[in-house]
Amino acid sequence: MTAILPADSKGIARAVHLLREGALVALPTETVYGLASRADREGSVAAIYRAKGRPGFNPLIVHVSGEAMARRLALFDDRAAMLAGRFWPGPLTLVLPLRDDAGIAPAVTAGLPTVALRMPAHPVARAVLEALDLPLAAPSANRSMHISPTTPAHVAATLDEGLAAILDGGACEAGLESTIVALRERGAWSLLRKGPVTAAQIAELLGCAPVDAGAGIEAPGQMLRHYSPGKPLRLDVDKAEADEFLIGFGPVEGACTLSASGDLSQAAARLYACLHEAAASDLPRIAVAPIPPDGIGAAINDRLKRAAA
Repeated sequence: MTAILPADSKGIARAVHLLREGALVALPTETVYGLASRADREGSVAAIYRAKGRPGFNPLIVHVSGEAMARRLALFDDRAAMLAGRFWPGPLTLVLPLRDDAGIAPAVTAGLPTVALRMPAHPVARAVLEALDLPLAAPSANRSMHISPTTPAHVAATLDEGLAAILDGGACEAGLESTIVALRERGAWSLLRKGPVTAAQIAELLGCAPVDAGAGIEAPGQMLRHYSPGKPLRLDVDKAEADEFLIGFGPVEGACTLSASGDLSQAAARLYACLHEAAASDLPRIAVAPIPPDGIGAAINDRLKRAAA
């Protein structure tokens, strides 16, 4: 059984030791729990792919302690510095050109000339990164294409083999994976994954709208089928059928409700918990109430559409 470490000084020190030795540790972030390993060791990164059953063409996000560490891994321009200054630490991942001397294991980038970087805001994740002083590859701590974990129990129920420990930081606050932005040449940018930081916020800061991302996989969360609860899922439902577990929102009451008051931030934080509950229920199908597409609602609907694919 995987050890669950308290997020105190002793637990953080133990997690840092395990990571330094090349082991896999599940860490809390403000978005979801991440399955972390040293990003500079090929064997440790390979262990992430094995534990998740993740396809090798799907690159990983690298978590850093700050902009100084990020600049050792990627080429920063003024736009990258501006975005990092505004949204780091926080739920924004930047896809930037990889430095030739970055020292990142090739499997992290899936052979691409870019690297995805994020500075998490969760105090436990930040404490680990600062004490370790090494970049960590850390995709979500779940089996590939399944529901993302927002509590230690979700991690323990999904992953066991190959995982040295889970650092218990409680339930994740944001509950949705980070927004991913790729900075292109000549001032252009693309939104690769919707998340807590909205496209409108980024466009306002950069002064231009995003360009099409294209069909290739450049970052996590771009696969059509993802976040799957393992059951048929029906969207925009006001009334469930008898064999459906209803996830409610606002006036639509459900067996599990994202937010009775219609608060989209609360809905984002509860999305994966409700999907886990629905997956564990005896009912064979899942229905979800309509979610407004405004703000973070766009990211919630993105996850639900991929879960239903």
